[in-house]
Amino acid sequence: MTRNDDDKHHNNDGNNSNNQLTPSSATSNNILSLIDSFIEQIFHMRRTLDVISISAIILACLAIALSIFLLRHPSFFAVLEIENEFGLVLGILLGAIIIISAIWIVAGIKQYRSISSWSKRYNDYVKHKEALDRKLALQQYDDNGDPSLGGS
Repeated sequence: MTRNDDDKHHNNDGNNSNNQLTPSSATSNNILSLIDSFIEQIFHMRRTLDVISISAIILACLAIALSIFLLRHPSFFAVLEIENEFGLVLGILLGAIIIISAIWIVAGIKQYRSISSWSKRYNDYVKHKEALDRKLALQQYDDNGDPSLGGS
């Protein structure tokens, strides 16, 4: 055993204080703080995800509008008649653009709704966590009579 290990084992001096953490409670505190940190990082990425969702909706609408404009343009049918293979491929590509863009619009709207509902739940979580932290701090103050003896 090293000296540090010896100090850890003999540092207790027989006192069982409330502010000492057991290995399992320290591990659970570390896991909880890690989860809190992860959730907070996701919340900060929410803005980026909002921008991605909105841009998917806008760009998909733009692609559909451009495709419909080309399909309705009088010269488009002339190109289809003159250029056999090219006209067929162009028609198929424009149809695919419309279908894929419609899928992107639906996906963008679903993603935006999902992110906004997650945001509301996260705000509720933060409020609940702060209320619990205040309650625990008050309870610890009542138990110890001195807030400086907290279990941190």
